[in-house]
Amino acid sequence: MHARDAVFLEDLCPKLRVRRWRQSLHSMTHKTCIYCGKPSESIDHLLPQSRGGLSVTENCVPACLACNGHKSDADTFDWYRRQRFYDPRRAMAIRAWMDGDLRLATRLLQWAAPDHASAGAGANKQPGAAAPAGSSPRRRTAPLAPAPLIWQAA
Repeated sequence: MHARDAVFLEDLCPKLRVRRWRQSLHSMTHKTCIYCGKPSESIDHLLPQSRGGLSVTENCVPACLACNGHKSDADTFDWYRRQRFYDPRRAMAIRAWMDGDLRLATRLLQWAAPDHASAGAGANKQPGAAAPAGSSPRRRTAPLAPAPLIWQAA
């Protein structure tokens, strides 16, 4: 039997292909809404179907029910800019998604994630963790004057 002779389950059941496609969209954003970051429960069309948008990967994004319902058939960027949770990093991710650059879009969404820890001294600190007993918070002090340069004759 050759691969071209094989019959795939997706060929017999088109709904299975659509289900796997929808699941792959959700997995690209780690099951979070592309607009607000809450858990995604639906698929939203960036260019609404009522305005000629197609159900293709570049036009469909995971969204929570609230964002999907509030956006309705409005222009994506006009609607998103008016939201309290507007994040320019997510807006760039949406633009990259529309342009078909899903790799860039997922990287931008990772950068915009609320639990994204920045590199540096505070990266390992737990939120809400108290300072060790007996220590005082760091105070800002005036910068020290530069040390005078001392030249020695050789």
